[in-house]
Amino acid sequence: MKSMDPFVRRLVERLHDPRAQLSRNRHFHAFENPQGRAALKISKRLRALQADIARCKAEGSQPVARTRRDPTGKVRMEIELKRLHARRVTQLDPAEFELLCALPGVSDAVVRED
Repeated sequence: MKSMDPFVRRLVERLHDPRAQLSRNRHFHAFENPQGRAALKISKRLRALQADIARCKAEGSQPVARTRRDPTGKVRMEIELKRLHARRVTQLDPAEFELLCALPGVSDAVVRED
C-alpha cells in the first residue's frame, strides 16, 4: 500500500481549510502538474462524500456511514442514501479517510466496524 504524497496531502488540506483561501485560479501553477491535479481530484471526491454524509445526517439517518478495512488496507465506506433508496460504496486510502474524517461533521457520523 502506497502512502499519499506529502505535497498532495498539503494541497488537499489547504483546499479544505477555510482560512487558507487557496484559489485554483490565483494558484494555478500549483495545480498544473500531476500532483496538483491529483489533489483537486481527491478534494472534490472528499467534498462529495462530506456532502452526502451531511444530507444523511439532516435526514436523520443512523448510522450515516459504516466503514471497515479490507485485506489490502483500504477503507471501504458505505453510505445509505435513503431519499434515493440507494447506497454509495467507495474505497479510500487510509490517508484519504483520515482527511475525510478531519472535515466538519464527518467523524461523528462514521461508524467503524473493524
